[in-house]
Amino acid sequence: MSGLSLQHIKKVYPNGYEAVQDFNLEIEDKEFIIFVGPSGCGKSTTLRMIAGLEEISSGDLYIDGKRVNDIEPKDRDIAMVFQSYALYPHMTVRENMAFSLKIKKTPKDEIDKAVNEAAKILDLEELMDRKPKALSGGQRQRVAMGRAIVRHPKVFLMDEPLSNLDAKLRGQMRVEISRLHQRLGATIIYVTHDQTEAMTLGTRIVVMSKGKVEQIDTPQNLYNYPKNMFVAGFIGSPQMNFLDAKCIEKNGHIILQLGDYPISIPERKQKILKEKGYVGKTVVLGIRPEDLYVDNSSVEKFKNSMIQSQIRVYELLGAEVCLHFDFMGVTMTARVEADTPYRNGDTVTFALDPEKIHIFDKDTEITITN
Repeated sequence: MSGLSLQHIKKVYPNGYEAVQDFNLEIEDKEFIIFVGPSGCGKSTTLRMIAGLEEISSGDLYIDGKRVNDIEPKDRDIAMVFQSYALYPHMTVRENMAFSLKIKKTPKDEIDKAVNEAAKILDLEELMDRKPKALSGGQRQRVAMGRAIVRHPKVFLMDEPLSNLDAKLRGQMRVEISRLHQRLGATIIYVTHDQTEAMTLGTRIVVMSKGKVEQIDTPQNLYNYPKNMFVAGFIGSPQMNFLDAKCIEKNGHIILQLGDYPISIPERKQKILKEKGYVGKTVVLGIRPEDLYVDNSSVEKFKNSMIQSQIRVYELLGAEVCLHFDFMGVTMTARVEADTPYRNGDTVTFALDPEKIHIFDKDTEITITN
């Protein structure tokens, strides 16, 4: 078992800066946990505290039920994969992968077995006698992972391991890391600022902002049920559209007024708005780009939830198109089918799927209803 428990973990630097605030997380054996958030949110600092490379200011860290706050990094049975690969340039791939085991004075036959197994898993068998300078970025990162694998650690920590790779290689390596997790059945904690990596790799995602945990959930729940505007805006690409809307009661129904356009919403959402006292107040309406439609059948289906605007930018992405337009002083995006006839300058009617509308408190930015 390789479970971790982070209880009220804080990191405060001598100048008083609080990099991580009251971080709580229970990680089960074999989970793939992602720490995601913008630069400076505290995700790498948290990872380094787990590794023992940063001192924990307060709180408790347990690995397999054992408190490890004061245990040296080398004794925590953790392997870390860095963004920079950190390979020894004068050593071959085989020597790089075997180095930590040699330091531990592991018998040679055990070292050879572990290195050969890792090389097979990572498709490095033909590269074993090369030195790092003769490898591509993706190959170097696989060697760095191999060096971690041979140790059979309780936990793998990965700090933005793909950020130095180009887009194509990142995509390939995401698949490889996912396969690696399945094959090793290991506990992995992975830091990234790339929400696409987070959504495709993690069993659970920890969304962080300014040293605080905003939400911990599965990728699907984060996407469909964000707890606040930060999570809603950070998870998903292109990001969610946000508009101020007046909550109005009309003929016994609650509608959201966007300028001159009344937006109908399901009874369930109407009831929540009324019960929580939002009638007559301004709220924030959130709608994802893929939940805005321009095709005739959808416009007819959602005819009570429509807005109109002029296309500013037509962006072809291959299998789909992003239409960018201005509405109520906000630049918005609709993600539509690639065969859409609309182009720059066209005035278009956009239909909002009422079931997919998210509503947030304007002051607290906390979700009222998804």
